[in-house]
Amino acid sequence: MSDTLFSSAQLGPLTLRNKVVMAPMTRARSLGNVPGPLVAEYYAQRASAGLIIAEGTAPNANGLGYARIPGLFNAEQAAGWKLVTDAVHAREGRIFVQFMHTGRISHSLNLPEGAEVVAPSAVKAGGEMWTDQQQMLPHPEPRALTTAEVKQVIQDFAKAAKLAVEEAGFDGVELHAANGYLLEQFLNPNTNQRTDEYGGSPENRARFVLEVADATIAAIGAERTGIRLSPWGTFNDMGAYEGVNDFYEYLATELQRRNLVYLHLINPETIKAPAASADTVGIMRRAFTNTLILSSAYDAAKAQEELQKGRADLVAFGRPFISNPDLVERMEAGAELAEGDQATYYGPGPEGLHQGYTDYPALAEAQVS
Repeated sequence: MSDTLFSSAQLGPLTLRNKVVMAPMTRARSLGNVPGPLVAEYYAQRASAGLIIAEGTAPNANGLGYARIPGLFNAEQAAGWKLVTDAVHAREGRIFVQFMHTGRISHSLNLPEGAEVVAPSAVKAGGEMWTDQQQMLPHPEPRALTTAEVKQVIQDFAKAAKLAVEEAGFDGVELHAANGYLLEQFLNPNTNQRTDEYGGSPENRARFVLEVADATIAAIGAERTGIRLSPWGTFNDMGAYEGVNDFYEYLATELQRRNLVYLHLINPETIKAPAASADTVGIMRRAFTNTLILSSAYDAAKAQEELQKGRADLVAFGRPFISNPDLVERMEAGAELAEGDQATYYGPGPEGLHQGYTDYPALAEAQVS
């Protein structure tokens, strides 16, 4: 294997030490929605990635739909995240934060006092949501945001982005418009049944995401703003619809026009998507000519192939980073990867918050023990 995956790359003003991206993964270790020293240790352990995209983080209180996920909209949260970015930068790593507003994928028991479950439309999601108080509960019906509230949420993203870069020390932000959360809920006609300027036509359904991008760019610059998309995805009860490729081609073209630093695309070829999804990566690659990150079920060999074919500039890895803090070094050496404990992916084990989080050894430590 050539060294393409492990050679440096340029991402806007940043030089990345390799083309391996640590994908954002919810790990639910932020008590009170504030990341602490344990979170800093976790990310520092994985700082050899070319780029870390930190876990989904709420830009306002209504976005905190899961138990124990972090926010980044007040001074305490910014100070907690500064511990993280300082720890990563001390190891010469680069780190973006992913802004994830959960929208209808939420439960009131997970939200702070005064917050509520909101969405583009009052369309309830199927399935259930974990709560620490009562365990699994059905998703509630969300309240539809008013037009004025939609515009306020756009400003919340911008304020959070400014806080992320200027106070928390992140190198940039990723807007999470994938996997069935608020931004994608506006994109999908199954969850967006609005009749105002943010619903109806494809252009109107894209408006919220594009205005969030515009506001974020105004706050921190396009060179520090990325976005994640999941065309054909049905996660979180989104449902398929007509014209997906055409819609996402339009969206990618508009994002390129705004010169976002990267597009992080969940490759639909790795999920059970319609045959038309086989064209999606190529369509998005042609429409968006800045850095393209592909993610979903990659190993080193498959990542290398994508890079050599020119289908991606960077490749993101998710679950392997959970149990392999030195994933880059292991892949480069061709070493065996450790398996993760799925029982502690989204919460602590009986020994505490660190179990299944910061207690996975690096390869050298594992060999000694």
